[in-house]
Amino acid sequence: LMAAAGVWGGLVQAGGSLRLSCAASGLILDDYTIGWFRQTPGKEREGVSCIKSSDGSTYYEDFVKGRFTISSDNARNTVYLQMNSLKPEDTAVYYCAAVKSEYNSRSICYYYLMKYWGKGTLVTVSS
Repeated sequence: LMAAAGVWGGLVQAGGSLRLSCAASGLILDDYTIGWFRQTPGKEREGVSCIKSSDGSTYYEDFVKGRFTISSDNARNTVYLQMNSLKPEDTAVYYCAAVKSEYNSRSICYYYLMKYWGKGTLVTVSS
């Protein structure tokens, strides 16, 4: 798994937008739930959003509902996280992760249930 914050990196002003991508090489997206998680220094890693391509289920934590959208492109084997209306408190290292599960995305979207992790990508939202 490889997460990236676009061509220009992960620095954006408050109110701006950024799209993260997670290239899931070696995995077949239909077999996995892919999730985005984030972490700031001194805090526990937290879930942001998950998607399960095979049943189309998506899940969002309350603090990103209406602002972030998760999607998958099976042809490119890539999952995206479109982040709009970014706030300074969204500043964190973002990770994508994957797990093979029979459960829908809502039930499995916890960092401790993920099996495969990509390296994080830093997102900085300036005020």
